[in-house]
Amino acid sequence: MQWLEIKIWLESATGFDRDALHIYGAVIIQFGLALFFRRSLASPWPWIAVFIVAVANEYLDYQRVGDSAASIAFFKAEGYKDMWNTMVIPTFLMMVARFWPAWMTGKPKDLNRSTASSVLKEDAV
Repeated sequence: MQWLEIKIWLESATGFDRDALHIYGAVIIQFGLALFFRRSLASPWPWIAVFIVAVANEYLDYQRVGDSAASIAFFKAEGYKDMWNTMVIPTFLMMVARFWPAWMTGKPKDLNRSTASSVLKEDAV
């Protein structure tokens, strides 16, 4: 079974179009590898793995491009769109996890402040 046949089967089995499969596949790969290798989403390694899989997918797609200028131009346009669809959410998740982790976990400082203020109130009583 060739790569294109696998992608067509996946599309028909899930009911999602190829663009959605790029998005869902990227998120599943990023979370799955982060979990498997016990890495945070802030680590660049799950993101790099998604990027490698996306480039490999585009390379396999490129294998079926013809020699005409129109087919090459179409492949380039589709390839850029596929890479964008694949990488935008993993990039966003990695950036948030790296630079603004409180967005994902809440603010532990607020919890400590509220706990400290309640302890101070109890001590005052």
